[in-house]
Amino acid sequence: MKSILGVLVILAMVALVPALYAQEEHGEVGVYGDFTRLSPAGNTNFVGLGGRLGFNVNDHLQFEGDIGYDFAKNFTTTSNNGLNTSFGSSDLRLLRGLFGPKIQTGVGPARAYLVLKGGFLNFGVSRKGATTGFVNSFGGVLNGDTDGAFYPGAGVEFFIGHVFGLRAEAGDLMYFNNGANHNLNVTFGPTFRF
Repeated sequence: MKSILGVLVILAMVALVPALYAQEEHGEVGVYGDFTRLSPAGNTNFVGLGGRLGFNVNDHLQFEGDIGYDFAKNFTTTSNNGLNTSFGSSDLRLLRGLFGPKIQTGVGPARAYLVLKGGFLNFGVSRKGATTGFVNSFGGVLNGDTDGAFYPGAGVEFFIGHVFGLRAEAGDLMYFNNGANHNLNVTFGPTFRF
């Protein structure tokens, strides 16, 4: 009887230790697809990629930084007779870096949250490919057309298990150049707790 009780205690400890450790969340890391509607450019739509890293202060507060890069906008023009079509690129690319608090509903598989981030938005023009344009954009942050940015946003996270989740967020990516310029920004992608 004592041996059966001992085995049950050991099995309970083996089962509970990972569950107890799993409650210690230190932060999140994620990647995302990005959609930005640039209103001062005639509501031109830009798409790109980005990544984020956040560290928990407690169950309801996280400090998070992210960086995103929107590729050059391609466009198509058709002549009045409908026979000639040409393709081109605006060569305008967006690079942004933001940091600030993420206020969330707490623990569990589903969370709602608000973010308030500040940082920069850089407008770069490059005729080079996406990879070279991205690398060269960092040099343009100090030398190029860089404006201060503020981003209030809201979103939801859904976790499958304890580590893997999906995150969707929308907000107003404001940059300051001759006043505040408001732009819709939407992100979606996987996130991982650690």
